[in-house]
Amino acid sequence: MTTRKNALVTGANKGIGLETARRLAAIGFKVWLGARDSKRGTAAAEALRGEGFDAEWLELDVTSDESVAAASKTVAARTPSLDVLVNNAGIAPGYVDALGPDGRYERPPSREDVVDMKATYDVNVFGPVRVTQAFLPLLSASPAARIVMVSSYLGSIARATGESQSPIVMGYGSSKTALNAITVAFARELAPRGITVNAAAPGYTATDLNGHKGHRTVQQAAEIVVRLATLDAGGPTGGYFDENGPLPW
Repeated sequence: MTTRKNALVTGANKGIGLETARRLAAIGFKVWLGARDSKRGTAAAEALRGEGFDAEWLELDVTSDESVAAASKTVAARTPSLDVLVNNAGIAPGYVDALGPDGRYERPPSREDVVDMKATYDVNVFGPVRVTQAFLPLLSASPAARIVMVSSYLGSIARATGESQSPIVMGYGSSKTALNAITVAFARELAPRGITVNAAAPGYTATDLNGHKGHRTVQQAAEIVVRLATLDAGGPTGGYFDENGPLPW
């Protein structure tokens, strides 16, 4: 069994997830790259190993109880504990198609597709719950585990009601609002075990999710995720942050 610290990042074969994995590996973690697609996951892990990092693809579909359970068994067979869990996997079906010529989202709530919303919630809300529950025994075995939920500015009800320029993206945005509530719930339960649970807003980042319309880089986006994943003892828990500090719920 290895004594190297272990981190699992879901949705880690590209975008913010891959950059987060790279940053954690660079500071000494063995990183498990959770991804559904074996070709992309393997390629991402090989790329990080080519940079001299300890990285391994972990087959993980966050929408499948069976896949998540199998993934937790795979990690448990290789290490006694998990020190960091980053619930990064997320989708926004139909988002790119709803962008206007100026790059703004143009689908009002009255035309939101409920099928798309259900798929969004399965990944963005139920996925982090499935993964956190399945890996909790390994996280509890760490002396100071850290869980990060990758949220969004669109999850803030305060920002949505206070900023007229904030786009109304009902399905994706409400899924992140729900994720924020889940963050607080897990934080309250796990605080006595020394496990911190926080939500990170990486900002509007250029990724496949938004057709690379975002104005931030994945390097910038990963900053707050990695910061929350490596909090010192006594750090905050049950919070919602971007790189500049706490955000309004």
